[in-house]
Amino acid sequence: DPCRNFHCKRGKVCHGDKQGKPRCICQDPAACPSTKDYEHVCGTDNKTYDGTCQLFGTKCQLEGTKMGRQLHLDYMGSCKYIPHCTDYEVDQFPLRMRDWLKNILMQYYERDLDSSGFLTEKQRSKVKKIYQNDKRLVAGDHAVELLLHDFEKNYHMYVYPVHWQFHQLDQHPVDRLLTHSELAPLRASLVPMEHCITRFFQECDGDQDKLIALKEWCHCFGIKE
Repeated sequence: DPCRNFHCKRGKVCHGDKQGKPRCICQDPAACPSTKDYEHVCGTDNKTYDGTCQLFGTKCQLEGTKMGRQLHLDYMGSCKYIPHCTDYEVDQFPLRMRDWLKNILMQYYERDLDSSGFLTEKQRSKVKKIYQNDKRLVAGDHAVELLLHDFEKNYHMYVYPVHWQFHQLDQHPVDRLLTHSELAPLRASLVPMEHCITRFFQECDGDQDKLIALKEWCHCFGIKE
């Protein structure tokens, strides 16, 4: 099979030509496997797709057109009304996001106590210092004022979680820059719950080059240089 170890980008599938050489062709959206309701996704064209296979297959077929360039995965789930994000809400967003990232790392650390594998040894040693700090704000639905006070008082606890999330996303390639597709796994899963995340990331891109550098990312979360 010429396609056995041949990789195609999302939206394309491998096909052997007449000479038996592998090449990538657009995925036929109609040939995508059927999906459950919870696997539906919403595109930036505000259309619901039966899954990422159908969305990226459609994007591939539109390659070279304005519609194709503009079509991306917006968020997980069927398209729904997403409320407008106000200036006040986007200002509060990093407070909740920092706390959420810190709490994710706490959960990973606790799970690693039972069965390791969520964090590397180096990550575990960094998270352990936060986990064992008796001043740590435990997970909960906290008021904005408390989150702001805790960030100012225990700033050092939030630095690593913010850096950790950046490096988790910076994978294709690892270049200290986040592209739209690298942000997608985080953004797409959070939009239905955190309607300010799209505006937040747009405003994070200070120089408007469609890339978020580590420095821009940290600045957005209030992390000093």
